Amino acid sequence: MGAEPQISLPAVKRPKGRYSLSDFIIHRTLGTGSFGRVHLVRSKHNLRFYAIKVLSKEKVVKTKQVQHTNNEREMLEAVQHPFIVNLWGTFQDTQNLYMVMDFVAGGELFTLLRRSTRFPDPVAKFYAAEVALALNHLHSLNIIYRDLKPENVLLGQDGHIKIADFGFAKLCPNTTWTLCGTPDYLAPEIVSQSRYNKSVDWYALGVLIFEMLYGLPPYHQPEPNPFLLYERITRGTAFIRWPPFHTNAKDLILKLMESDPSKRYGNLKHGAGDVFAHPWFREVDWEKLLRREITAPYMPKIDGDGDASAFERYPEGDVVKSYGAQGEDQWGQCFPDFEYTSG
Repeated sequence: MGAEPQISLPAVKRPKGRYSLSDFIIHRTLGTGSFGRVHLVRSKHNLRFYAIKVLSKEKVVKTKQVQHTNNEREMLEAVQHPFIVNLWGTFQDTQNLYMVMDFVAGGELFTLLRRSTRFPDPVAKFYAAEVALALNHLHSLNIIYRDLKPENVLLGQDGHIKIADFGFAKLCPNTTWTLCGTPDYLAPEIVSQSRYNKSVDWYALGVLIFEMLYGLPPYHQPEPNPFLLYERITRGTAFIRWPPFHTNAKDLILKLMESDPSKRYGNLKHGAGDVFAHPWFREVDWEKLLRREITAPYMPKIDGDGDASAFERYPEGDVVKSYGAQGEDQWGQCFPDFEYTSG
């Protein structure tokens, strides 16, 4: 057997900015995570608002997330799509990594869904169709996303989606086997620690459609119990208690959440074509949708540029004072593609 051909990502067409902390005014925190924060910032040069994701290098290294973090930078840099967040540049100082991205003002789809309890069929269909186009684009580049959930689908000012958080994304021409993702959204083959391919993203789309139409994912339980959850996922869709969904919606969810990947929609001979051609999506004009010419069902109430009211408030603390600190850098060599900048 010959060696596998090397798969690489397409060359980046986007002009790559060189940034440093001194280029921005930090306004407020948009979100927090185990490695750091996302801040709303404004460029001192073009006065545009951006989101900067700040990651503590020490935390990334100690939790063995170096590969995931470098993957995220590489994947986002290669991807340009109307429904995927843009990465404009990255840099590092002695303590932190910085990723300059679009500020997506409408907040998380998760927030809208919890406020609405559940979405009417046409609303769920609109968001599912845009997610399907984004997934198909990623898969065409051999990128597996692996973290689809309403928290990672953001709403732009125009109401159209932007998929964010590529921490679990990976270049995957064939198969992989890492256990990662959000428990409710894991395909059975990930749970059973078998090899899997890009079709786990289509499975997750089935879970997302169910959650949008019902308000909770299909195997949800009030008391989190991963063992019980994984057992239910492994047993499959025959054990789901189905709400009164539209017949076509239920049929598509079943075809996407098919336990056997070789029979799953998105993973058959016609690939994503089967998903796009499904009767539930019959009235979707995919070309117009891709050009964002279809009016979104919900327009975020945004009061001008830089309005972050769609995001939760977080205590700001003194964290920003530590950014840009000088001193010894133990971890810089782990992140060779994040440029060093002064200031």
